[in-house]
Amino acid sequence: MSKKSNLKSIDQFVEERYGKKGTPKRDKLDKGYELFKIGVLLQQASLKKGLTQEELADRCGTNKGNISKIENDIREVRISTLQKIVEDGLDGELQFKIKLRQTSK
Repeated sequence: MSKKSNLKSIDQFVEERYGKKGTPKRDKLDKGYELFKIGVLLQQASLKKGLTQEELADRCGTNKGNISKIENDIREVRISTLQKIVEDGLDGELQFKIKLRQTSK
């Protein structure tokens, strides 16, 4: 006698909860995830460099509160600000990638 598993993959859960890719609710979730990911990436890079939020802020000419808000997805970040944080604060290089969706004809 085997029990039926109620476990779902994250992809199944997201699709059931937010819909398929391309729907308004799912697009909103995906956009939020991208913003969240930027904050996490900055946080990880700061830790790798051994910098506190205050030290990072000093290096790129802002304040600790702004860094915290970006890292915690409370504030959206301009590309120019992100570039300054990465280049001046983290001594890194900001790179972007554009991935186009496949369209059917």
